[in-house]
Amino acid sequence: MSARAFTSNSEADTRAIASRLAAGLAPGVVLLLSGDLGAGKTVFVRGLAEGLGIMADQVTSPTFTLVHEYRGGRLPLIHVDLYRLDRADLDDIGLDQDLAGTGVTAVEWPERLIRRHAGAVAIHLTDLGANRRTVTVEQSGGWPQTSP
Repeated sequence: MSARAFTSNSEADTRAIASRLAAGLAPGVVLLLSGDLGAGKTVFVRGLAEGLGIMADQVTSPTFTLVHEYRGGRLPLIHVDLYRLDRADLDDIGLDQDLAGTGVTAVEWPERLIRRHAGAVAIHLTDLGANRRTVTVEQSGGWPQTSP
């Protein structure tokens, strides 16, 4: 597994890092977004949406509905937030498996998953204060053609 770390000095930087990553993502990829509350996970998902050609202002935290689906871009984006669950399995929370196989799935709070998705990309956001963050991307295997 290889890792790359990026420094973000603003929400715009965090979105740009995610947007560049999204440009190289293939259908079926699962991104596991971890970090403390307020670390920028949903901001990162907005950047993914931008990179996939989806209007970023559509992206909201799916905390109460668990799963939001966004379409209209190069690939569909499935945004999952497991914050309110103690334990979860992606197969049991209403995730459309056919859509997930043709799109990009971003999971917030993946430490609540019962089992990890093989080949998932782990993204950890660390709040450094004053709008600064470190975004660490760990991927097994090769990197997307366009990496951040």
